[in-house]
Amino acid sequence: MSTGSLAVVISQTPNRFRGLETIGKIFFIVDLVLFLGFCTAISIRFSMQPKVLPRSMHHPPEALFFGTFWVSVALILSCTQQYGVPVCGPWLVTALEVCFWIYAGCCMCVAVFQYTTLFVEEKLPVSNALPAWVFPIYPFLVIGPLASLLLPYQPAEAAFCIWIGGVAFQGLAWTVSMFMYTIYVMRLMSSTVPPPPTRPGMFVGVGPAGYTASALVSLGTQAPNVVPQNLFNITTVPVADVLKIMGIISGIFIFLVSFWFFALTVVAIIGGLRRMSFTLNWWAFIFPNSGMTLAIIQIGNALQSDGIKAVASALTILLVIAWLVVAVANVRAVMKKQIMWEGKDEDVNILKDSEV
Repeated sequence: MSTGSLAVVISQTPNRFRGLETIGKIFFIVDLVLFLGFCTAISIRFSMQPKVLPRSMHHPPEALFFGTFWVSVALILSCTQQYGVPVCGPWLVTALEVCFWIYAGCCMCVAVFQYTTLFVEEKLPVSNALPAWVFPIYPFLVIGPLASLLLPYQPAEAAFCIWIGGVAFQGLAWTVSMFMYTIYVMRLMSSTVPPPPTRPGMFVGVGPAGYTASALVSLGTQAPNVVPQNLFNITTVPVADVLKIMGIISGIFIFLVSFWFFALTVVAIIGGLRRMSFTLNWWAFIFPNSGMTLAIIQIGNALQSDGIKAVASALTILLVIAWLVVAVANVRAVMKKQIMWEGKDEDVNILKDSEV
């Protein structure tokens, strides 16, 4: 997710220079390699330990991360649109339209059945609430930005359908995210923040508002080019222009929620900096904050503000630096057998439960 989201950010960052497109393509290729490698690795894991598979699908916290697989798929589709469509034939435009609706159907199944499984099989105490509880609905949080990228290249009828779908699915994701926000804030008020090594995971709370703000602004901006002027059988009011204003204002309205969670997390991390050690939660330094960066990019474009665009470009540079630092730390932790080894991470509890 972090690698794919960074490639998407690079493709849209406003202040560009020669070679930036190549950098974005490199991250996209790395993303594809990682995606295929991880899918192969998880398949080998479940083939070697078949009993772990059913338990994994409803065992927190690992079960929550099934939704992140679909987020990765959406980011690959976004990168395919950004880096592939300009150099390929119209067949790829049609393929992406089909993939969009197949993806939406798969995500609806994940959102319904995974939450149902967790509701029935597991009782998660509010005192342990984490932003990761939003992961089953997270695939819909990135579908709005994906739709906005597809729109300029789609035929008129297909573009309007994708626009409607993007708005509807993003609305579902934002509404469910608000439920999870409430539970998470309740935990912070009544209990305590997570342990220092896992506090970067608090950045996950940045993503829902960030990606939703990005989607609303970008979909609203493109409404005049997609929405029929006689929509709702109204001819006396420029409906598309009204939708554009609503989208931009709504995105700006939501954006600061993203920044608020970002600031809370930064303060929490600074408070526990001396007790920090590497965990896979560190990848949350990139992916959720990419959503906030995309929102800043879209707001800067909508307001035609050079200052906001400069902030977006600066954040893009920081995200690249953060990716490099976390990648090195991740490789180092694996080599030291601190993570991603048998009996580490989620395996500690899952193996015990599967034996029982």
